[in-house]
Parts: sequence; C-alpha cells; structure tokens
Amino acid sequence: MTVETILIGLAGVLASAAPIIFAVLGETLSERAGVINLSMNGTILLSAMGGFAVAYNTDNIVLGFLAGMLIGALVALIVAFTSITLKQSQVAVGFVLALTCRDLSYFLGSPYMGVTGPRLHAIQIPILSDIPILGVLFFRQDIITYISFIAIVLTWVWIFRTRPGLILQGIGEKPAAVFIRGSNVNLLRYIYTIIGGALIGLAGPAFSLAIRAGWMGTISGLDGIGWIALSITIFGGWNPARAAFGAYLFALLQWLGLVLQPVFTAVPSQVLQVAPFPLMILTLLLVNIGNAEWVERTLAAMPESTRKLFAKLLRAMRASPPAALGVPFERD
Repeated sequence: MTVETILIGLAGVLASAAPIIFAVLGETLSERAGVINLSMNGTILLSAMGGFAVAYNTDNIVLGFLAGMLIGALVALIVAFTSITLKQSQVAVGFVLALTCRDLSYFLGSPYMGVTGPRLHAIQIPILSDIPILGVLFFRQDIITYISFIAIVLTWVWIFRTRPGLILQGIGEKPAAVFIRGSNVNLLRYIYTIIGGALIGLAGPAFSLAIRAGWMGTISGLDGIGWIALSITIFGGWNPARAAFGAYLFALLQWLGLVLQPVFTAVPSQVLQVAPFPLMILTLLLVNIGNAEWVERTLAAMPESTRKLFAKLLRAMRASPPAALGVPFERD
C-alpha cells in the first residue's frame, strides 16, 4: 500500500465521519440543554430517505439537505413538546420515535430503492489542495465535509467561549439558577433541542447524498449509526471537540476493517465489518469505568508510579453528564 493510497483512505475517513459529526454535535447541544433525544437512529434513517427523495424529485441537492434538516427539526420538536410541555419520559418518547421513524423510512422509501439520484462531488480548494499531505486530507473534500470541520469549531466556541453558551451549560446543569438570572429555561430547551434535531437531520442526507449515494432501505447500512452517535456523545463528554475525535475514531476503525480484510484472510469479513461497533461500546465502558469502586481498590493496590499513570488516564477519559439531563424544569 503506497503513501498516496493511505492518504486517500484517511481523506475518506474524514469524509465518512462528517454525518456522524453532525449527529453528535446535534445531540451534544440537545443534551447540554437537558433534553435527551433518543430518536437519533430513526431520525437519521428518515432524513436520509426524505433528503434523497426530495433531491431526486427536484434535482436539487440543497433542497435535499434542507428537507433532511426539516425532518430532524420536526422529530426533535415532538421530543421537546412531549418532554418539556407534557413532562413525559424523554427516554420512552425518544425510543418510540426512533422505531417509528425507522419503519416510516423503510415504508415511504420503497419507491426509491436502488434509484440513481444526485450526489455531492469533491471540490478542490485552489492552492491549498496542492499542499503535501494536508492538501489530500483536508482540501479535496465535498462541501458537507468542509461544513463539518467548521461546525466542530463553531459549536465548541459557542458552548465554551460565549455568554449564550454559558447559559446553555447552565440550563443543563442548574436550570433554576439560570431562571433566577432571567432566562426562559424551557424556551431555550425548545430552541436547542430543535437546532440539535436539525443537525441530526443533516446527518441523513449527508449519507444518502454524499457518502453512500442513494437509498437502499434495510440494506443501506445506516440502521444503528444513531446509537453509535449517541455513544460517541457520551464518550465525548458532551464536548464537541472530543466527540468529533470519537466520530473520526469510529470512521477510522471502519476503514481499517476494510484495509485489514486482505491481511487477515482467515477472519470472516463480517467480523471485521462489525468490529468498530463493539470496540466503540468498549471505549464507552472505559470512559465511565473510572467511577467504579473496584477500580479505585485496584488502583490503590498498584505501585505509586503506575497508579498515578492509570489515574491520570482515567481522569482524562472520565465524563459526567449534565446534572439536569432528562429532568423537567418547573417554575415554583
């Protein structure tokens, strides 16, 4: 395998991670506001189908992406209304919506199975695309991948470097304190849940109009991506930069599964294809394992130098959810 081939493969990793990044960023915003949107898996499937259908019928890719975002926003609105206004279980509502949206995507998408439609193409940025290594990796991508790079930075800056971002953190951690300071907690939760849903909805057409152009129903390979995005959100500690790293890690593992197939001929190809999913679950367990009592006892029995090293690694990986996540806010 040549260096050029490896660079092209890694560029493909960056591109294939883009839809997951949008979903993870959307869920991060929603959960930072205190609302769990478990409909992600179904939303991605439905928006992938809907976005492709709109782009196919209108021959306009932009409308396809907008349709996907609209679908995601509408599903998120249902989550927000039932959980914020009706005070119903966010987990139950989200799970039901995930199943409903998934089945709707398969039913409504039947006429578009296997249909060839429009798709995004790579855009080389002049001068920058000629930079050795970096040009191949970052500056020969399609527009949706470029937007994913920008979205990571903007989301991180918004949450951690702006006053509205500080309020966002507050409504997920201590909504009562934010309310006392004059902010409408429930309205902000509505806004961030809908914005987050629109980003999750963008992930769908990012698959069907860019990564895996077209709609293939149950064999599209998208079912389960939403649950992976949810686990990456937790792995990322509700931090956009760290969550983006998780998305790239998952895409890299998928690529390695393809690359290693010719090397490990004795291993069934299906094993390497599904390996990234249990590996991400294992990584998620490692993120939260530092809170276990038996881990503390094990660390205490280690030599001091080793204990400090492992303790430092566990602290770096440890993530705690927003304190008010999933808890309805009521004015007293």
